Amino acid sequence: MPIENVDTDQIIPARFLKATSKEGFGDNLFRDWRYDKDNRPVQSFVLNNPVYKGEILVAGKNFGCGSSREHAAWAIAGYGFKVVVSAFFADIFKNNAMNNFVLPVVVSEDFLSEIFKSVDKNPQATLTVDLENQLITNNVTGKSEKFAINTYKKECFLKGFDDIDYLLSKKEHIEEYERQGD
Repeated sequence: MPIENVDTDQIIPARFLKATSKEGFGDNLFRDWRYDKDNRPVQSFVLNNPVYKGEILVAGKNFGCGSSREHAAWAIAGYGFKVVVSAFFADIFKNNAMNNFVLPVVVSEDFLSEIFKSVDKNPQATLTVDLENQLITNNVTGKSEKFAINTYKKECFLKGFDDIDYLLSKKEHIEEYERQGD
């Protein structure tokens, strides 16, 4: 989806924010772009084309800007995306994504452009995201690029931990620290 400056209202329109559960938000991901006023799929929108499917969303620069709504990350995860690749993410969106097990991978503008060119030539083009080594590879060209993630969030992703799970995994260390303070 080579569109720049995609804001959270485009990701999940405000009228769908009434729910407090994460369920069902994926159905309304990019709702106003995916469907017309009569609720018919817009054939020209990329997510309505079955050729483009998978767990990685490749988006233009400045993805997730706008309001701080966590619902945008819920919608992306609910749709089935596990990774979003862009040259830049809004900070709040990036954190919300990670808190909902959607990995935001920041790549250079050149690498992003190369990915879009590969997909234009072959819609079946694939990427490999190696979180352990923090490496993303364009499988068409074989080129790779390193990406950054803080060590805490990396550990959470690799172990399937949310923040509470992470703290519980450190319970013995916390208790030992507290005993030493007595």
